Amino acid sequence: MKRISVIVLSALFLTACVSKKKYLALEQDNGELKSELTKTKVEKEELEMQFEKIQRRVDSYNSKINELTQDNDAKLVSVDGVVVSKNQKEAMRESLRNVPPAYMATAKTLKDSMNLALQFNLKQSMDNIEEDEDIAVNIEETVVMISISDKMLFNSGSYKVSNKANDILQKIANVINSEESLDVMVEGHTDNKLMKNSAAVKDNWDLSVLRATSVVKKLQNDYDVAPEQLIAAGRSFYQPLTDNETKENRAKNRRTRIVILPNIDKFFAMMASNE
Repeated sequence: MKRISVIVLSALFLTACVSKKKYLALEQDNGELKSELTKTKVEKEELEMQFEKIQRRVDSYNSKINELTQDNDAKLVSVDGVVVSKNQKEAMRESLRNVPPAYMATAKTLKDSMNLALQFNLKQSMDNIEEDEDIAVNIEETVVMISISDKMLFNSGSYKVSNKANDILQKIANVINSEESLDVMVEGHTDNKLMKNSAAVKDNWDLSVLRATSVVKKLQNDYDVAPEQLIAAGRSFYQPLTDNETKENRAKNRRTRIVILPNIDKFFAMMASNE
């Protein structure tokens, strides 16, 4: 009987020990859950504060947009991703009305239409520039390339622009000044004959760059072309029109090429900056 009592007491003691271990484990789990819950509440409060800040900024922006759109004449619209006013959009459409409808047949967006309108206007402007043996005009889509022989622009071996070039440079300046969204690259080209070394001109690279720079400076200083539209580049003799075997061919290769590039992105940026 005594033995049975000992066994029963031992069983109860072991059960009590197991239950206490489970209790402590549950207490620990409970503590961890409370800690996680507290952390989650803190994070939730921080997120709510951030959301409130963002919402206040959104409300502020919406308020500003509403103020801008109160006047019907200044309502904002999106044109191919660029925000312009209705006034400006109407001005753009007005410029398109001067272009024959058939010329605009391939345009799918307003941006396409403005590109074609610039192309049409440039071609119309080029009518004032007559081609001859010293001047060649080539138009590919919206890019205009005007090639001028060096005998019209410079004396032999010199990079000072001759007065003979005044008429053609004035006409080119008129085209450039008619549209603010144009970029203009002036390229100097030479033949492959070695230069007589001098302090300013050491080789054909120097001559081609100096000639391009001289034309750029004349367009800026004498004909009021905005300098930010101009680019000067020298090509030396590495892009010839023909071989340099004869005197006539070398004369063809000595030239200055003026490349007029309508920058449609600059046009839209300009429109947006005039808000």
